[in-house]
Amino acid sequence: MIGRLNHVAIVVADLAAATATYRDTLGARVSAPRDLPEHGVTTVFVELPNTRIELLAPLGENSPIARFLQANPAGGMHHLCYEVEDILAARDRLQASGARVLGDGEPKTGAHGKPVLFLHPKDFCGTLVEIEEA
Repeated sequence: MIGRLNHVAIVVADLAAATATYRDTLGARVSAPRDLPEHGVTTVFVELPNTRIELLAPLGENSPIARFLQANPAGGMHHLCYEVEDILAARDRLQASGARVLGDGEPKTGAHGKPVLFLHPKDFCGTLVEIEEA
């Protein structure tokens, strides 16, 4: 069911500084910042040959990322995103096996314009997991 690793998401306190670190210090290709109001975040993607790094910064006071930064002021790893062929079939299979889907269980449009769902970290070794339809 699970496909390739799409990205690793890292919450950052200063998106411009984090972008500069990946671009200028590490020599990576980075995207322009993109606001995702429905998720309460601004994202920048760092393009790597085999996957991507998603830099996340809060967008607004009620952003879930703002709460993450309160608990982790330096930022840190937030989630892993895996690709699935059919997000609804994956959701149904995961729920049937006892995994908890966060939110209302219906996919939302993610940063790549594709349907995504998040899975409870307690069901995946303490790691928040995002699945994205490939």
